[in-house]
Parts: sequence; C-alpha cells; structure tokens
Amino acid sequence: MRIQSLSKLSVIAAATAFLLTGTAEARVENGSKVSALTVVDSTGKLHNLADYAGKTVVLEWTNHGCPYVKKHYNTDYDGGNMQNLQKAAAADGVVWLSVISSAMGKQGYVTGAGADELTKTRGAAPTAVLLDPIGEMGRYFSAKTTPHMYVINPEQALVYQGAIDSNRSARPSTIAGATNYVTEALAALKSGTPIAVSETAPYGCSVKY
Repeated sequence: MRIQSLSKLSVIAAATAFLLTGTAEARVENGSKVSALTVVDSTGKLHNLADYAGKTVVLEWTNHGCPYVKKHYNTDYDGGNMQNLQKAAAADGVVWLSVISSAMGKQGYVTGAGADELTKTRGAAPTAVLLDPIGEMGRYFSAKTTPHMYVINPEQALVYQGAIDSNRSARPSTIAGATNYVTEALAALKSGTPIAVSETAPYGCSVKY
C-alpha cells in the first residue's frame, strides 16, 4: 500500500532502515556494485537499489535553496534543465532518484510533504525523492555538492559520478553551451558504447550534513 505522508514508522525507518554492506564512510568507486542499499522516500515507501536490477539508475543530490540547484531547475530556461533531463530519462526507462541529505535545521531540509510540494511546483519528474537527513546515503556515496550526480548501469555498477555538466557557473544561461556529462553517460549506456567521461569534479553548494 502506498503511504501518502511520512508516518512515525516512516521516520524511524529513515533513521534505522538504511542497509549497507560496507561502511557508511566508504567512497564508492566506479565499477563497484551498489545494490545493497535501502532508503525511504518522501511518501514513506522503502526503495532498495536491488529492486532496479536491469535498469539504469540516476542519483541526483539536491537542495532547493542552493543557487546551483536553482540554476538547473529554473523554468525560465526551456522549462528547466533538470526537469527535462528527468523526463527524458523516464521516457527511456531510467530510474531517477533525487536525494536530499540536508540535516534537520539546515538549508535544504524538507519533510516528505515538503519534498512532494517541491516536485509539484517545479514540474519535476523524478521516480522518487529519497530522504537522507542523517546523511548515511550521502556519506556512503561521498556526495559533496548539490547537485552531485551518479549513474548506475543495469548490472548495478557505478559508471559515472561527478558534475552534471562542464560549466561551473550558477547562471542558468550557461547551461545551453555546456557538455552534460549525465546525458552523455546515459546515451552511451543506451547505445552500448563506452562512457567517455566517467568521473568529474562536482560543483555546487556543499551538502548540508
């Protein structure tokens, strides 16, 4: 049954049901399998990456108060870069998981209902928004910035991590001329060709652990 809002049980799950085979501080290297991971989303539903075996998965660290996140969600520029990426990914059967690792009381922290409202008002289209207020998922992946992007292939191996694109400015007008590394990685997976750029330095606001 789909839970429409975070219950007390869901909040407990967010703090205790995060299951990892390695340590929470480990950096996930490209090529590593990442299926042993369970986390709660904004509706209280638990997601395990193992459930997405056979599908490409994108992880997007986000913080709605960050100027760099606002850059990619600014709807004045072609309806929003991140929204367009999410919708194009969904059309190709890609699972897109937005992750909020902001701690309670820090910039970007939202409740489940708040996360759902952001998705609605921005016209975003992630598969789900994962809530990570204690920062275990973020630290496991060594997520440093918002945005910080990861691509996982159908074999559940990490194949890209880093910046969303090649322009580190916070100005939305720079999106059009930038190389989008996530788009390139997804296109390579779809065509069965090697990913040309598999790791870059992320840019944006620091994750507010």
